[in-house]
Amino acid sequence: MKYYLAPMEGITTYIYRNAYHQCFMPADKYFTPFLVPHTKKGFSIKELKEILPEHNEGMCLVPQILSNDADGFLATVKKLQRFGYREINLNLGCPSKTVVSKYRGSGFLAKPEELEGFLDRIYSEAKTEISIKTRIGKDSPEEFERLLQIYNKYPVKELIIHPRVQQDFYKNIPRLSVFTEAVRESKNPLCYNGDIFRGQDYGQIVEKYPKLSAVMLGRGIIKNPGLLGEIKGEEPVDAGRLRAFHDKILEDYRALDFGEKNVLFKMKEIWCYMGSLFSEGEKELKRIKKTERMKDYEAAADQLFASLE
Repeated sequence: MKYYLAPMEGITTYIYRNAYHQCFMPADKYFTPFLVPHTKKGFSIKELKEILPEHNEGMCLVPQILSNDADGFLATVKKLQRFGYREINLNLGCPSKTVVSKYRGSGFLAKPEELEGFLDRIYSEAKTEISIKTRIGKDSPEEFERLLQIYNKYPVKELIIHPRVQQDFYKNIPRLSVFTEAVRESKNPLCYNGDIFRGQDYGQIVEKYPKLSAVMLGRGIIKNPGLLGEIKGEEPVDAGRLRAFHDKILEDYRALDFGEKNVLFKMKEIWCYMGSLFSEGEKELKRIKKTERMKDYEAAADQLFASLE
């Protein structure tokens, strides 16, 4: 079984990925938050920081592109190939309204004919392997039958399926009956993604799909960075490892020298998920949320980790 860390915009930056890779059970693949094609000759400074090989040493990184324009996608692939990347992931899963309104991400699924034309171009012209991360439809799971017929026409490196429609966002239960259809009918390798928050969740998926070769973990790892270790038989994460993980992220963001306010925003984003591990730390978590100065944040974080110990 292969294990992947899903991309999450604003959180799974190269700083987060490096801290996770150093402190916890490493993933077999990491995916960048999506890159949107643009007309600039090169990448922006922010984009470069995410994809530079020296910022991702020791890990298998797959850049993800969000696009419904074949020319833009192909141009971005060429830029990425200059940095040595040989696999690119196409984002057909993002449910954000601002993305979907432009028929990108899972919004592109509502236009199957245009999607097929897009895939014709990129699979015939790109000199690289292309995997796809997809939802099962825009509005209805019935859309997936047609989508799978389209995917089956191409040499998809791996089809990563989140069995929800765009309208679900992250609500409702993943539609496993549709994923079962994909297991039965897909001509390409599959990866399951969706609602693996505990070892038991993973166990149920593996029991149901014993031939599955890969799973992607997203919010489950952001909430509990020790999740992959627990899946592989490790003890639940302890305060020491969580503290080392937190401190490395904080130290590396502060080293960027992009302002105390921005560092605090990044750390608070992470606590919105990881705070669920601290069942007795509600008071300290509220303090973290309200802090506006770094020294107050550090004091609140100290108290929170002490409560876990």
